[in-house]
Amino acid sequence: MYTDPIADYLTRVRNAIKANHRVVEIPASNLKKEITKVLFEKGYITNYKFEDNDVQGTIKVALKYHPITKIPAIRNIDRISKPGLRKYAGMGNMPRVLNGLGIAIMSTSKGVMTDKEAKQLNVGGEVLCYVY
Repeated sequence: MYTDPIADYLTRVRNAIKANHRVVEIPASNLKKEITKVLFEKGYITNYKFEDNDVQGTIKVALKYHPITKIPAIRNIDRISKPGLRKYAGMGNMPRVLNGLGIAIMSTSKGVMTDKEAKQLNVGGEVLCYVY
């Protein structure tokens, strides 16, 4: 049993990238599904599939690599808000990841979204992770 399922999700993706895997399977939850959708919309992963084969279900994530150089689209993925120390960002102090080149995935009252989308909707929330 793990205490931080989001950190487990990010670690599985990070380990799969370091091992040059094409697909990684992750135990599903609603928050993990939303994070996966954001990663797909922003072009960090090639595709994803939700499978409800057992009680919990799984998420199959197809990782994205450059076709010639084989460099992964996700260079770094870091957990920011942890169970022991939650990190929140209001409308006025949104995080800038890699000077605007990366994204911060946030959990807001209007759903899971990037920092730029949250700024457009004038909402703040919990900063889950940085991706670049």
